[in-house]
Parts: sequence; C-alpha cells; structure tokens
Amino acid sequence: MSQSRIQILLAEDNAGDVYLVRRALDKHVGAYELLVATDGSQAMEVLDRAEADDEVPCPDFILLDLNLPRCSGAHVLERVRNSRRCSHVPVIIVTSSDSPQDKAEIVRLGADHYFRKPTDLANFMKLGELVKEAARKM
Repeated sequence: MSQSRIQILLAEDNAGDVYLVRRALDKHVGAYELLVATDGSQAMEVLDRAEADDEVPCPDFILLDLNLPRCSGAHVLERVRNSRRCSHVPVIIVTSSDSPQDKAEIVRLGADHYFRKPTDLANFMKLGELVKEAARKM
C-alpha cells in the first residue's frame, strides 16, 4: 500500500457499525480518509459529483451496506459499475445479510467482496485486513 491517504466511501446507516468500521480501518489500514454516507442517496450524490466533474476524484474504495434507506446498496453498486469514471473502484459489500439471493445479486452486479457483519469485534476487525489487502493491489 502506498504512503498516500486512501479515500474510502462508507455507505452505512448504523452508527455502531460506522464506529466498528473505523476501528477496523484504524487497526489495519495506514492513512485513510473516511467519507460516511448515511443513506443510499448520499452515496449516489458522491458518485454523481465525481461523474459530473473530472476534478472531483472517485473514492479509492467503497464499503457498502446493502440495506440502506432511500436507495438500496444494490442500486448504488449498479450505479458504480455503470459509472464513466468510477466503475473501476473496488466495492466491498458490508452487510448483515447471509441471503443466497443477496450474494447472487451482488456478484451479478460486480462487487469485489462480500463481508458479512459478524457479531463479535475480533471478526469485525477482519474487514480492515480485507481493505488492506485490496489496497496493496492498487
């Protein structure tokens, strides 16, 4: 992973999960900037700004909950993959869903990883390892 700050868009409506994601990133990822969208519409706005203005960078990573208010995570993922500028951005689905239908849908839409939110802190920290490993490939 390079020494520069990586920009991560986290689309998550649960404040407790945002806290846990920050802890996982703090533990495993070097310098990063976290932009939190608390619903799908806010995540879409970030993508729309990057799409409309070539001076606005796409995030380096997107951590995306499937069950977001106002616009589903699947819809946001579809928007990312159809983006002129941001289609290359790695997307990690971070969800409590273990539904085979959800997994099949996100694979079809082009997510890079599916991370099921665990119930314990030690396993939640593995999300940071996943981001760190993906960042090494950048």
